[in-house]
Amino acid sequence: MLLNKEKRIKYLGFDDFWFVVIGILVLASIIFYTLSGTLENLSFFELFFSYLVSVLFTICDWFIIRTIIILLRKKYPSFKDDSKRLTLLFLAIVSTVLLVDFLGNRLMSFIFQQTSHNNSPKVILPIIIISVMTMAIYEAIYYHTRLKKSIKEEEQSKQAIVQAQLDALRNQAQPHFFFNTLNTLRDIIDQNSKEDAKEFVDNLSDVYRFLLESGNANLICLRDELKFARSYIHIQSERFGDNLKLIWDIPETSLDTMIVPMSLQLLLENAIKHNVISKAKPLIIHVVVEDNKLVVSNKMEAKSTQLPSTKVGLKNIQKRYTLISSKSIEINNNGNQFSVSLPLLKTSEQKYSYGNIDN
Repeated sequence: MLLNKEKRIKYLGFDDFWFVVIGILVLASIIFYTLSGTLENLSFFELFFSYLVSVLFTICDWFIIRTIIILLRKKYPSFKDDSKRLTLLFLAIVSTVLLVDFLGNRLMSFIFQQTSHNNSPKVILPIIIISVMTMAIYEAIYYHTRLKKSIKEEEQSKQAIVQAQLDALRNQAQPHFFFNTLNTLRDIIDQNSKEDAKEFVDNLSDVYRFLLESGNANLICLRDELKFARSYIHIQSERFGDNLKLIWDIPETSLDTMIVPMSLQLLLENAIKHNVISKAKPLIIHVVVEDNKLVVSNKMEAKSTQLPSTKVGLKNIQKRYTLISSKSIEINNNGNQFSVSLPLLKTSEQKYSYGNIDN
């Protein structure tokens, strides 16, 4: 596994090749230094040999403990098992150091008729402490890697939930639009000629082509939303004629900002649905940009008999803005004038990057 980079990253959380190489040399030097008091009367060759033995002992300790770390991580991968895994790892480090030291000294005694160093507690204890501290680096990196992965998975889960909610709201708005346009078509058929009805259906097909092309977007540029809204108003003008008037005041600099799809159309639809539209009382709707907000306002002339409400409109827009950004819409009703302000957004102001949910 030391030579396989993919496996090192998979099981350890990072590529530890150089950490192993440098770590063994440094750890062996520290261990050799702690033993220097017992080796002060040795010659240079004997000191060099003792250092090589320290390196050999360190290599054995390191790779045995490293293997145990991997096995424990496979057996106890969950955060809830960390206490158990770390306890077992600590016991494994102590046992490994004692065992390697004991067997190593027996082997040295057998080959060279001398031990490599005094295996008293004063010597063994620093080796155990240093080994624990070194392996703690593995654990700290592993914990950080798992934490990042956990946060990323949780974020992706939240994004998926929010995206599902947005899809549901968007799918709710489109049938609502369809329901209201059918009502309008019914009125045109009752009050106008067949040619007017045919022209209305042609315009309606253009609107639905736009809905199909932009139906999966959570945000759309104001330029496209205005195009859609004007097509919708053109359809309504078939029914109301000059009694329905729109005053547009949209600067060119605002056309590339972003808005929730169908939000402007829903506001225009609500104004038409809830207000009297006649020659005596024409409905005048103002659509302007103020303080980086799209403001839709009209004088209130409530109908004496209201059509059944599908409870979509404003609530749908509010929910979608809440899910997508930290900005919310503003509703003002003073009994005479009704206005709604829609924040104009930048793509970077979205709470989540919905396009990367599956990555």
